[in-house]
Amino acid sequence: MSNLPSLENLIIAFEKLPGIGHRTAERLAYHVLSLDKNDIDLFSSSIIDVHDKIHHCPNCGMYTEKPICEICSSNSREENTLVVVATSKDAISIEKISQKYKYHILNGELSMLRGVTPDKLNIEKLLERIEKENIKELILATNPTIEGETTSQYICNLLANKDISISRLAYGLPMGGEIDYLDSLTIDRAFTGRTKIK
Repeated sequence: MSNLPSLENLIIAFEKLPGIGHRTAERLAYHVLSLDKNDIDLFSSSIIDVHDKIHHCPNCGMYTEKPICEICSSNSREENTLVVVATSKDAISIEKISQKYKYHILNGELSMLRGVTPDKLNIEKLLERIEKENIKELILATNPTIEGETTSQYICNLLANKDISISRLAYGLPMGGEIDYLDSLTIDRAFTGRTKIK
């Protein structure tokens, strides 16, 4: 069969998505061929809209289609508390259980192996917001990984001489998890963050 350059280009495009290997990209590309024109138009215009309309809130870094995100515009959030997260997706996960906080998105976590240094994160803006918005409490909600821990510690060190309360999300044993399947760091954190029940 002769080459189909447009199909090959679509396969290559699908391979750029996380978790999509060549075979899956091939399947997706062939499936696109079976879609009708309306579905194709919707699919392609949705991708363009996401790219053209969504941007980072200039204040907190959250994804938004508005000049300032709804969270920063809200008057019902705790005024003097910021939850610091690595990505907008992390903030959205927290929003599903509580809509009381304001956020600051770092757009990543420190990683020497991947070349993510402090200047590549949204840390300078965080320091500005702490001063400007009179933030009294910072809740660090970075991931329970080496990178997340390093990022949290870096921020703590920057704020060592500031009059601000800093806490870290508790983590440890997952609900429904079995202890013999957990790594030693998770078990250690579960003991360190244990709560008194009597």
